[in-house]
Amino acid sequence: MVDLQRILTESQREVDKIKAKEFNVKVEIGREEATGELALSDNKTYLKYLLEERDMRGKANMIYIDPPFFSKAKYDAAIKVDSSIPAVKLLAYEDNLDLTDYLKMVTVRLLLMKEILADDGTIWVHLDWHASHYVKIILDEIFGEKNFVNEIIWTYKSGGSGKKHFSRKHDSILVYSKTGKYYLNPGQEKSYNRDFKPYRFKGVKEYKDELGWYTMVNMKDVWHIDMVGRTSAERTGYATQKPEALLERIIEASTKEGDLCCDFFAGSGTLASVAERLGRRWIMADSGMLAVTSATNRLAKAGANFKVLSSTSFKSAGSVTFKHFFEKIEMTDKYHLILDLKKYVPKNLEEKVDEKSLKDIQKIDSLKLIQCWSVDFDYDGKVHRPSQFFTEGQLRCEKLLSGPRTINVQVIDIFGNLIQKEIVL
Repeated sequence: MVDLQRILTESQREVDKIKAKEFNVKVEIGREEATGELALSDNKTYLKYLLEERDMRGKANMIYIDPPFFSKAKYDAAIKVDSSIPAVKLLAYEDNLDLTDYLKMVTVRLLLMKEILADDGTIWVHLDWHASHYVKIILDEIFGEKNFVNEIIWTYKSGGSGKKHFSRKHDSILVYSKTGKYYLNPGQEKSYNRDFKPYRFKGVKEYKDELGWYTMVNMKDVWHIDMVGRTSAERTGYATQKPEALLERIIEASTKEGDLCCDFFAGSGTLASVAERLGRRWIMADSGMLAVTSATNRLAKAGANFKVLSSTSFKSAGSVTFKHFFEKIEMTDKYHLILDLKKYVPKNLEEKVDEKSLKDIQKIDSLKLIQCWSVDFDYDGKVHRPSQFFTEGQLRCEKLLSGPRTINVQVIDIFGNLIQKEIVL
């Protein structure tokens, strides 16, 4: 029998004992002021830092979290490296806590998130059948039963089949407010008339499309949105990636342009990707290096302006070799620098992939294992501020420069490793 009151009491004690660490900016991407922040950290430590060191109490207009579901499963990221070998599977995270520890993990973080949430904000907690019933009671205790807003049912086509149960084709998203004065704009959707024929009721506006006649009604709490398909352009390969259409609906319903959206189980960065596109500010955190590097690559390619923070130094797990040469510009003090990425040697791969994948990887050019790389031509020794960013397959960098300088090159591979190399000119 689960003792929820004991879990709440012990979780509050843990919250009180958490000490805020110092976080430093490691990477700044973009040429304009940052609208987003991505932290490599256990989210409870980062939340405590936001509260105690950054005065973020009551500043988040919306929080969305997609925590582990208490599924007792391992989740892989499937990364396509080369057409000649199958997708490489990497462990993204393990959802293996027992029930009491799982609920404590969630409760500690919800207590901290309540402090971050604005008085007119909402929190959206994404779960499935495994533990949503337990977490709903915990949310009732933390936020108050009267502040329950909705249970959104997200239904989809994929997965969930079995011979001993009906196919499980939905997740639950529990929505709570902090006070009764929360912002929510649920929007409207089509409601088709019976037999798709006009009703012609007085005062009721009716419309017609290729299916037939319909009226516009407030959006219902059951959402039919497809999962991210295997061939979808937005697919990153990260385990449990959620579709941008789902986050778009949540963000548009719960925030206005310029508002702050948060996700403390960031995964591959779907919330930030959508928030950036919709003109919202954002904060995300994840303890997994694979998640943070995947999100960094995704957001940089989308042209986002953001910072990456950490309380520890990044540890390299590989080595890179560059060849650089100059072409002097006559009658000036400038030179044309050409920087070629020549070799990449990953380390400790046996810890990240199975034996079969390791053999497949060894058959291909190791440069194909690089997900992205970037170059800071004026490195200050602390923060990597790249002015050029390259995705997979681009191996040459060119730049017009002058004078002596330190260049910092940062390479991210498909395994979540981040390798830095300084070149002094």
